[in-house]
Amino acid sequence: MKTPKTVHENQRTMRHLKIIAYGALVLGVLSIISVMFLFLVIVPGLSKSINLQSQLQRSGNLSSHASLSGNLSSSVQTQSSFGSTITGIDDPLNNSALAVINNAPNSYFENAGEEYINGSLSDPVYPNANKVQGFTSNNKTSVVYLGSIDCVFCGENRWAMALALSRFGSFSKLFIGYSSFGDYDLPTLYWTADNYNSSTDEIGSYYSSNIINFLPIEDTHPITGGFVLNPISTIQHNVDLKGNETYIKEFGYILNLSNNKTTAFQGTPYTVWGRYQFSGADAVVFGNSTPTGSTLPLTYMTHAQVLSQLANPTDQFAQGEYAAADVYIAALCKSINNNASVCSLPAIISIESVLK
Repeated sequence: MKTPKTVHENQRTMRHLKIIAYGALVLGVLSIISVMFLFLVIVPGLSKSINLQSQLQRSGNLSSHASLSGNLSSSVQTQSSFGSTITGIDDPLNNSALAVINNAPNSYFENAGEEYINGSLSDPVYPNANKVQGFTSNNKTSVVYLGSIDCVFCGENRWAMALALSRFGSFSKLFIGYSSFGDYDLPTLYWTADNYNSSTDEIGSYYSSNIINFLPIEDTHPITGGFVLNPISTIQHNVDLKGNETYIKEFGYILNLSNNKTTAFQGTPYTVWGRYQFSGADAVVFGNSTPTGSTLPLTYMTHAQVLSQLANPTDQFAQGEYAAADVYIAALCKSINNNASVCSLPAIISIESVLK
């Protein structure tokens, strides 16, 4: 039998339970709102910012795009998307555009080199070279390159590479290219018309020189995705399938350098300029302003706009790329006993003195 006292106590208990239940419901709703805000607003912003910042500051400056494990078999993929253009991809540059690369005056390299030497460049350039025994073929010193069309740093670095190579020979063709959508969709150059829709490895270029060899190997994946790098064993297999003995020997040379921790392949781009090995790009040059947040100024530019900047020696982007090219030029000049006219530029001579 329920007494008035019992009823009163039961009612008071029910009120307390309702208060607790309502409080829990309010806290639950607030928690859901907080989590949604975190994942929809804060996390995407942080992930983009951290992704860009970590790439721009990798290994203290730039180093390589992908850090691979000691057995060189890891692959890395970035998921964020920054663009979606493949306008004109694999089309060769027209003659006037190609001339911007092949016929740049030596004065552009000298002026940028002087700015690099006196520290007035807006963008960082690094002479981060390791002394190695160079790779020769047909009795000529070689520029060895292992890169990826997906890679944003390879994309930026090819502009400087093309400019540097133009001082020792010339390109009959260069092709419109981009880094992957998930790796900033940066306008760049391809050495040959690359298969950008499948996973493979391309070799070769349309470069000729009486002084040096240029031997590029380019890892490829569908560029509509993120950055992906084939395992080193897969790259070797793909190169072997090409049946070109020079490139097969070149890849063996890269593997041999990878037995040494200092000169090991740890990611793209990986280059050897004569007797100097570079792990990663030698500069951070992504447009006419310093990258901030999650965007790169170069991402949404056309190739015509990029080439127009390179034709203007006072342009910030141009100065950075010519200075980056100067570091590569100095490495080659020192490797071939200064047997090229560009080697006599005072800025190149000064940069050579910095190399070991």
